[in-house]
Amino acid sequence: MTQERHLLDVVAHRGASEDAPEHTLAAYRKAIEDGADALECDVRLTADGHLVCVHDRRVNRTSNGRGAVSTLELADLAALDFGSWKAAAGEPEAPDRDTDPDPARVSGLAADRESTSVLTLERLLELVADSGRRVELAIETKHPTRWAGQVEERLLALLDRFGLAEPPPDEPSPVRVMSFSARSLHRVRAAAPALPTVYLMQFINPRYRDGRLPQGVGIAGPSIRIVRNNPDYVTRLRRAGNAVHVWTVNEPEDVELCVRLGVDAIITNRPKAVLTQLGRK
Repeated sequence: MTQERHLLDVVAHRGASEDAPEHTLAAYRKAIEDGADALECDVRLTADGHLVCVHDRRVNRTSNGRGAVSTLELADLAALDFGSWKAAAGEPEAPDRDTDPDPARVSGLAADRESTSVLTLERLLELVADSGRRVELAIETKHPTRWAGQVEERLLALLDRFGLAEPPPDEPSPVRVMSFSARSLHRVRAAAPALPTVYLMQFINPRYRDGRLPQGVGIAGPSIRIVRNNPDYVTRLRRAGNAVHVWTVNEPEDVELCVRLGVDAIITNRPKAVLTQLGRK
């Protein structure tokens, strides 16, 4: 299935994470409904070898549990609530659970679970496969971790199961792998050279100040702070032949800046608002 290609892609950061708890099925479903071109997720490996979409090393911030993801099994994570923290921060409270057998109530409980359950990467890939249109994925590997190269190994095996480890002939890849770790990207390039990789940056490494990136990487992922403070860096990156994907772009003036600079993708918590600002809604 083909989809119109846009000059600037809008990528939903952890899903539509302004509207729903980050990294939940509800956040990604909302992002697809809002028209996002791509979904961004962070992946970590559990103690029993499952890739889950969790940003932090520990689950303390985004769940009612404690501990490092790498020391917990999937069943441990499945028992936690990964959504109510957002309600506590000012979002509407989830309805109280009761025994009402009304079908609408049952549907509401299912929706509630989509907002509170831990999300595996496998389930996210299923959601994308069933979306009915092209939805790209920007998957970030989180490092350092005790599992080191096993993260990339499990990731590529899962992508291969879904037929995503190699781009279709003569089509852009629907998946790209991102990381702040050049070593992680090297592992991906060595095992799956056709997959695009994105080198994420919180600051400009002096080694790459001229616009070059680690060997084999073709997409730069600077923060919006870098772009605000060093707009000429985008020019250097593009002059060196690299695409530019900027994170996390939420403010209208930052969207305008990215458009003026000709970046290739905006990663945002507010995909619907950004698409509206770009005249695509």
